[in-house]
Amino acid sequence: MTSFQPMITGTKHVVSSGHYLASQAAMDILDDGGNAVDAGVAANLVLGVVQSEMVQIAGVAPIMVYLADSDQVLTLTGVGPWPKAASLDRFVQEFGEVPIGILRTVVPAAPDANIQALGRWGTMTFGDVAAAAIRYARDGFPMHEMMRAYIDAHQDVYRMWPQNAEIYLPDDAPPIVGKSFKQKDLARSLQYMADEEKSANGRGRQAGLNAARDAFYKGDLATAILKYHEENEGLLTAADLAEFSCDLALPEKVTYNNGGDPIDIYSCGVWCQGPVLLQMIKLLEGFDLKAMGHNSPDYIHTLAEAFKLSFADREAYYGDPEHVNVPLRRLLSDEYAAERRRMIRPDEAYPDLPPAGSFDGIAPSPTVRTIAGGSPSAPTDTSYVAVVDRYGNAFSSNPSDVTFESPVIPGTGLCPSARGSQSWAVRGHASALAPGKRPRLTPNPALAIRPGKTVMPFGTPGGDNQNQANVQVLLNMELFGMTPQEATEAPRFMTHSQPNSFSPHEAYPGKLTVEGRVNESTTSTLAARGHDVERLPDFTWKTAGVCVVRKDLKSGIIDSGADRRRPSRAMGR
Repeated sequence: MTSFQPMITGTKHVVSSGHYLASQAAMDILDDGGNAVDAGVAANLVLGVVQSEMVQIAGVAPIMVYLADSDQVLTLTGVGPWPKAASLDRFVQEFGEVPIGILRTVVPAAPDANIQALGRWGTMTFGDVAAAAIRYARDGFPMHEMMRAYIDAHQDVYRMWPQNAEIYLPDDAPPIVGKSFKQKDLARSLQYMADEEKSANGRGRQAGLNAARDAFYKGDLATAILKYHEENEGLLTAADLAEFSCDLALPEKVTYNNGGDPIDIYSCGVWCQGPVLLQMIKLLEGFDLKAMGHNSPDYIHTLAEAFKLSFADREAYYGDPEHVNVPLRRLLSDEYAAERRRMIRPDEAYPDLPPAGSFDGIAPSPTVRTIAGGSPSAPTDTSYVAVVDRYGNAFSSNPSDVTFESPVIPGTGLCPSARGSQSWAVRGHASALAPGKRPRLTPNPALAIRPGKTVMPFGTPGGDNQNQANVQVLLNMELFGMTPQEATEAPRFMTHSQPNSFSPHEAYPGKLTVEGRVNESTTSTLAARGHDVERLPDFTWKTAGVCVVRKDLKSGIIDSGADRRRPSRAMGR
């Protein structure tokens, strides 16, 4: 795992992402005159190649941007809905969950999100920003340790579909670290989109982008996806693909005040778990965390209990706001945070997930989970990209989706979004599946802005660990004066009392995992307060992989962090 932290006055632009080749691709775009959005989309596409076990070109890609000229933050809701043919009754009666396989497929959102971002705020063509991804898919890249380990851990599931095994288990075994790994079909799919764009470029840049998009949602790629679904009892139809478009939406926001200079924290909407980050921050605002001391027993206990309280509300109320009534204004209010804060007992941990808040006229979801034992598995899917360009624009995105939960479409290298795994086959649940309804997405890019002073995109992979890691890194900088790189490298901890966002939604009541650099006297104290403590190795990817870019708008200094727990890298020039 490698990282590089630039901190140079006059630096023009900086990128930090979950893989060094994605960071390099983004830097090349910036050096060629592209802006943060051009570079961010290029990185997203490269991640769909060099981390294709956990990021799919045909997956999800929630995007958040800060536009310096208008001082505005906007989001693209980069997750697709359930197909029109989806039936909750069928899933409840036949499976009791959202089973692994083709039935998890929702409408792929990443192609639209990336191309829409280029059209709205970028300057380059799809072919320009896709060139590096095409090259790495066609010519190969050195297999890296994390990708190999992930494929090795899921060998049995990859073997469920011959086309998945053919790509990810060459010679009937996981790829060898350091050996060139090629994805020829994926390269041809991306090249087809670029070629369709090129054929339409005479009608203008936007017409070309539309043609690249249509190549996926209406052209030959759509035809291949739909043929496979029809032949294998899938649910996607031509209408599902052709009618889809990501929504442009305003972000959610809270202002963090803890005795210093207030900072605005932005998340995507309640169609994902983004507002959990904001709830955690509002809860913690009322404690003198700095006086407790970094990673002291009181500090870890307080954060862990705040995390549990926030997750309890997520489980009870979060879902696609176009389908369910989510009391988000109340959940993010100062009054509600004060009410919930009183539930944190300084010397006693909740042995399970605490009760959710109650709201007149809104029934909480039924509690549904599988009680698990042992050590929580590593939530490794998803990656992240942060970019700040010479103009002060910022890009923050969490591309995602795996290749072991659902079949690759033969001949394409594409595994259409299996994000249906983050829905519930439970009647009355806020995140129950339904036709046209989006799953409750875990990926949730973030931004932190001090108006006129600093702009900072940040985020991480890691499923339910994402917001826990994001909060810890943010507090490391805000309260303890760490640089972004120091903040990402500091030891972390995670609570696991909440149901896992992925089906079958297992939970580990009271479980608190803690990296080994936290001293044993601290973890002993936490255990005495009722936490089921498990000590983890240092720098384990089980505790996420945060990337950060921060620009001081007055001095022009840009600094950054890239988590050494994963193959991340920050680069600047």
